[in-house]
Amino acid sequence: MTETAASTDSQRITMFGAEWCGDCRRSKKVLDSLAVDYDYVDLESVEDGADRAKAISGLSKIPVIVFPDNTYVVEPTDADLRARLDESTPVA
Repeated sequence: MTETAASTDSQRITMFGAEWCGDCRRSKKVLDSLAVDYDYVDLESVEDGADRAKAISGLSKIPVIVFPDNTYVVEPTDADLRARLDESTPVA
């Protein structure tokens, strides 16, 4: 399910995650395999990263992936993430 984030200042995708999280590694692999330009917030090294992710989604689940239109997904399947990326890709 896609939700709207309270506020993000970026025109890029931002992914909040952690290396120990299997869903995060899987989603990161999808983004990397599609050569998506995104910012990665590692919750283990960014002091307020987990608080920021929770403020966006209201949940303590990761990954939280925020899109430039201020929508986000939490723990997406590969198919859901690919579909959401297709929706946000501008048509030339």
